[in-house]
Amino acid sequence: MSRRRIALLGGAGGIGRVLAAELSAAGDDVLVLDLPASLERHGLAEGIEVDVTEEASVARAFAKVGGALDGFVNLAGYNTELTPLAEMEPGYFDEILSANLRGAFLAARAAAPLLERTGTGELGSMVMIASGLASHVRPGYGAYSASKAAVIAMTKTLALELAPKLRVNAVAPGLVDTAFLRGGTGRSAEDADSIVNLEAYKAMTPLDRIAHPADITGPIRFLLGPDSGFMTGQVLWVNGGGYMP
Repeated sequence: MSRRRIALLGGAGGIGRVLAAELSAAGDDVLVLDLPASLERHGLAEGIEVDVTEEASVARAFAKVGGALDGFVNLAGYNTELTPLAEMEPGYFDEILSANLRGAFLAARAAAPLLERTGTGELGSMVMIASGLASHVRPGYGAYSASKAAVIAMTKTLALELAPKLRVNAVAPGLVDTAFLRGGTGRSAEDADSIVNLEAYKAMTPLDRIAHPADITGPIRFLLGPDSGFMTGQVLWVNGGGYMP
């Protein structure tokens, strides 16, 4: 396989850092886009600063990405509290939808022209990171579940609208042990107690453990590569058997 150029939005996060290392080890050129605080905390001085809640910031970031991409992965997203919808402040609901859904839309719109191919050869691949909570809803995650369910709908729409020039698929993980559970990469000190009872979650997972980032990066790399060349508009659910759609 020839050297590829792959951009990772949210690449300074727990899954993103592992994915970046794996892709780089395979010989790919990896561009990491993330919040300034995330890049600084994890020593990614050459990363590209972006705030997906701001349209102008997304435009500036992808201008720095520059030329053609072979792959784009959107790992950005967060949820900092568990609150029933009936008690949730509208501002928090708007914040989560803005970051997780509107941000995904802005990024996909900016990345698509860089991924498009015409004629023969391997198509560019866009991978959106959704969540098992998009379908397997649980109390307290209402805004996050809604945003990720919409990301799946958007993934399928993009797959149809952008075919046959590029492929668009999604990975929907269950719980992964990263800073996401402790305030979010770049949005917290990343060392708070988990907002989820990890032992309880482990106990109800058939494979009897919490996912690690490498459990998720393998499916992402599959969707970026030629072995998934005839897949578009699909969702890979990765959850240790905790949810079987």
